[in-house]
Amino acid sequence: MLDHRAPVTPSDLTAAVDCLLAALGPAAATAGPADWSVPARESDWTCWEALEHLADCLLAYALQLGPQQPPLDDYVPLAWAHRRDGGPGTAIAVDPSSGPVGLLEAIAATGGVAVAIAGARGPQVRAKHSYGIADPEAFAAMGVVETLVHGYDVCAALGVELRPPAELCARTLARLFPEVPVGEDPWQALLWATGRIDLPALGEGRRTFTTWHSAPLHEGE
Repeated sequence: MLDHRAPVTPSDLTAAVDCLLAALGPAAATAGPADWSVPARESDWTCWEALEHLADCLLAYALQLGPQQPPLDDYVPLAWAHRRDGGPGTAIAVDPSSGPVGLLEAIAATGGVAVAIAGARGPQVRAKHSYGIADPEAFAAMGVVETLVHGYDVCAALGVELRPPAELCARTLARLFPEVPVGEDPWQALLWATGRIDLPALGEGRRTFTTWHSAPLHEGE
């Protein structure tokens, strides 16, 4: 039985990053930078841009929790830039000459930083996120979602299967989308919750994603 009430931990973020790297590693080893310039699934971003955005998200989450007293009213002031019209805004850029292998190395590195920082902060720590003041568990869970759903978009475009552990998806759903039933296939439920797929068992048509629940679930009760 899935224990979706267990907390999301930094180890879960490690598992999500490892899952994505295992799925994309073989394709990266035989591809050049141009091969990942195709659009990610249902996106105006290329596969390269979607993964660069993921690396940026993981680093940004780590930096937001990084100070001993994290900011509650603003973000750590990084300089964000759009490298082309319609592309994602990012604070970091991966050297294109490193190719897909280098891009995955950047994800491994920024994921490792996010895991380390989330694990170093006690449960009482809070930091700003636009969806609500968040605790370290939420930042770990948000990293899991960013990794899996952007990874799904890229893997689908490249013809690669991404199948994360059901327990990982169940815990992440319960933390960030408590209104969404976990159901028999938590991975499909997570994709539905983030507006990626139709899932008639959970609702009519495609869900429009707007936000998740960053604040601690029971704070103030």
